[in-house]
This record gives sequence, structure tokens and C-alpha cells, in this order.
Amino acid sequence: MSESRVFTVIVEQDDAGWYVASVPALRGCHTQGATLDELLANVRDAIALCLPDEPDGVPETRFVAVWRVTA
Repeated sequence: MSESRVFTVIVEQDDAGWYVASVPALRGCHTQGATLDELLANVRDAIALCLPDEPDGVPETRFVAVWRVTA
């Protein structure tokens, strides 16, 4: 049985009200959902699909912060 991993997921809401998530540790790992519950299920599916695409394994990361910057 494989070991469980914890991933940082960035969640935003777009202009249409959809929730959009990305997993910074996995290249190209993004998904969306109409509700947060749907998004969580979709994120788990997206992670499962993206993991095999990481030939050198997934680097360990440490969450530091999320910033909102006006430019």
C-alpha cells in the first residue's frame, strides 16, 4: 500500500462563481468545481492523475504563505 501524502492546494473563485484549484507541487495539476465539496473530490482525482507524471517523484514542500498583491 502506498504512503499518503499531504499537498498544498490553492483555491480561488472565478467571476462565474466556480471554485478553481491548483496543486503547486504537481506540474499542470488544476481542476474546478461548482461547490467546495465537488472541488475537493476533483482535486483528489486530479492529484491521482498527476502523480504518475512525476518521474523523479514529488519534491517535499513546506507551506509558507499565500499573498494577495496589488500591482
